Amino acid sequence: MKFLKKSFWTFLTGGALIFIGLTSFSFSQEGKLGYIDSMRLRAEYKEFEDAQAQFDKDIARWETEADSMRKEIDSLQTDLDKKGLLYSETTKQEKEDKLESLKTKYQQFVNKTFGPGGTAERRNSELTKPIIDKINQVLEKIAVENNYAMVFDSVSGNIAYANKALDLTDQVLEELKKSE
Repeated sequence: MKFLKKSFWTFLTGGALIFIGLTSFSFSQEGKLGYIDSMRLRAEYKEFEDAQAQFDKDIARWETEADSMRKEIDSLQTDLDKKGLLYSETTKQEKEDKLESLKTKYQQFVNKTFGPGGTAERRNSELTKPIIDKINQVLEKIAVENNYAMVFDSVSGNIAYANKALDLTDQVLEELKKSE
C-alpha cells in the first residue's frame, strides 16, 4: 500500500517553492520583474536529487513498516474468519481484542507518519529547508545585483504569461553550480 506519492514535493504548501518580494523596493519605485521555474530547479539541481533519494528511502522504510503491520492484521483477521467458530469464547475474544489493538496501532502509525504534521512532513522540511534557503540566497543576490523588484515562481500557477527574457532559472542554476 502506497501512502504517499514518492515525492517530497507533495508536502510543499501550494506547490510554490519561492516567492521573494524584496523589501528594499516599493511598488512605486522602478524595478524589474522576473520569475523562476522551480520544477526545473528541482530537476536540474543535484542537491534536490540527493534529498529526493533520501526521502524515497525514508518513505520506503515507513511503508515497509506499515505493510508489515497491515499483513499482521490481515493474517489475524483471516485466522478469525476461518477458525473463529472453533475457538472458545475466551480465545476468540482475546484474538478479537488483539486484532482491534493492532488496527489501532496501525492507524496511529499511519497518522503519525503520513498525516498532517507527521514524520514524513517533518523529514521533508528537514531535507528541503537548507536547499530552499540556499536557492533563496542565490535568488536574492541575483535580484539585488540586477535591480529586480520581484521574482515569482512560474510553477505556482499565478503567472498566466511571462516573457522568457524574464526567466532567471538559468542564472540561479549557474550560481548554485558554482557553490557545489
